[in-house]
Order: sequence, then C-alpha cells, then structure tokens
Amino acid sequence: MSTLPSPLSVKIMDEIKHNYIEVDGLKLHIAEIGSESSPPVVFLHGFPEIWYTWRHQMIAVANADTASILSSLAISKVFVIGKDFGAMVAYTFALFYPEKVAGVITLGVPFMPPGGLKHHQTLPEGFYTRRWQEPGRAEADFGRFDAKTVVKNIYILFSKSEIPIAPENQEIMDLVDPSTPLPSWFTEEDLSTYGALYEKSGFQTALQVPYRSFKEKVESSKQNPTDPKVEAPALFIMGEKDYVFKFPGMEEYLKTGEVKKYVPNLEIIYVSEGSHFVHEQFPHRVNKLLLNFLNSNKF
Repeated sequence: MSTLPSPLSVKIMDEIKHNYIEVDGLKLHIAEIGSESSPPVVFLHGFPEIWYTWRHQMIAVANADTASILSSLAISKVFVIGKDFGAMVAYTFALFYPEKVAGVITLGVPFMPPGGLKHHQTLPEGFYTRRWQEPGRAEADFGRFDAKTVVKNIYILFSKSEIPIAPENQEIMDLVDPSTPLPSWFTEEDLSTYGALYEKSGFQTALQVPYRSFKEKVESSKQNPTDPKVEAPALFIMGEKDYVFKFPGMEEYLKTGEVKKYVPNLEIIYVSEGSHFVHEQFPHRVNKLLLNFLNSNKF
C-alpha cells in the first residue's frame, strides 16, 4: 500500500508543466517536469489512464541525480516508457526509429509480434476488448454513469487477476458491484483527477486510439515485417497478479523466453502481488526498477 505524498512531492507535482501540441491534426496534451539537462524520458499511458497515472514515476525521475544516471547527454536519444497500450506505442517507435531509442521499458504488456493479438479472438464475445472495439458499445455502456464512476469501475475490474468478461446479457460496467470500494492505493483524490478530465473530454477518443485500431497495419521499412527486432536495451515489468497473464498464450510467450526472439536484450521482472496498475500500486518498487535501468544504460 502506498503512502500519501510528502510535501516535497506535492510541491514537485505543482511544477509539472502542461502544454498542448498539434501532431498530424491531433491536439495532444503533454505533461512535463525536469530541467533541460535531464535525460529525456517519454512516458506513454494506456486506457483509462491519463498523464496522472505516471505521477509517481515522473517525480522519481525528476528527483534523481541525473549526473549519476548519464555521464553524457544527447537529446537525439530518449528512454521510452509505456504501459498497456502505451507499450505498443513505445515498441512501434523503437521499430521505426531505433537510432533515437536509448532503452524501452514497458509495464503490463510486452512486445507483441505480428499476429500476436489473434489469441484475443479465442476469448468469449463478452471479453472487454472485443466489446469496446464495437463503435458505440462502450459509449452507451459508459453513458449510464458519470465519468468518475466509469473510471472507478475500470480500476476495480482491471486491478483483479481475472480477465473482465461480461455474459451475453450484461455490459462491462455491470460486472462491478456499486458497493465495491476502490483499491486501497487509489484515492478519492486520484479518482477526482481522472473524473474531471473525462467529464471534459469524454471517452470516445480514448477508446478509438487503442481498441479500435487493432486492425491497422503499421510496418517499418527498417524491419522485416515477419520477424521484427528491437535491439535496444529493454525492461518488462509485470505484476504477478496482472490479469493480462491469463490472455491465451501470454504466460507461455513470456516464461519460455519466446518474447526474446523479438527483443533479445530484454529483462523481465515480476512484481509480487502486483496488479495491472503495478506502477500506482507499488510506486517505490517500480521507481527503483526504472532508475536502475536508466542508470545501467547510460548513453
């Protein structure tokens, strides 16, 4: 169970800068902290997370003595850290721009090879990913509740070790008993931060990018499309009780080392009692792993 942030952490939270950038017609929100002399680290989140999900890690990296992490700095390279669907973005970036990547860290979702998501189709129709791929299905489900309740329900569901699957006559939100409390490490203040953002933005774009883009083919001319490789140093962190472990073929893919066929310089670390939100559940343990990786891969 994580402790409340110290006054110093609260002060640093206030130093996080928020900006918007236009990229290919999309207006993207950017949260940043740290000095220009800091090693560039890009954090990429999944759904339903927002920038706030990385608060513990952003503060830890910003607080670190960067001289001990890097002996020489080059803005042309970055460390990329992604969680869940953010992991897919991180590895896609590493495949397209290997010369720009100093290292890759992903949480909850490892590198997935071509066709690696086909196992999802063996899961029942009520599998949450399949449901949310349907245009309008999740919007109608979520629309019965306020944004805070939707986020609360997803955090409760995704914190469990079982894959969220709804029966034919239920929607995903119906899987949560309204009396179920939040996970002990996720506070009402945290929930309010999420709720306030989604009340403004809605969920449509957040659903479109990950869940409804699975069929889009993205291939790099620098890679063999049937045998892609990420040569950069890589770290995969996964909670031992993460429900993703129960995706068909996932445990075998990880524990037999098949994943290293595609990411040969990969280290895998399992966090005891960790859930799908391991970085929020055990921020100090995850922060230590991140900083050790940065320190070990100076560029």
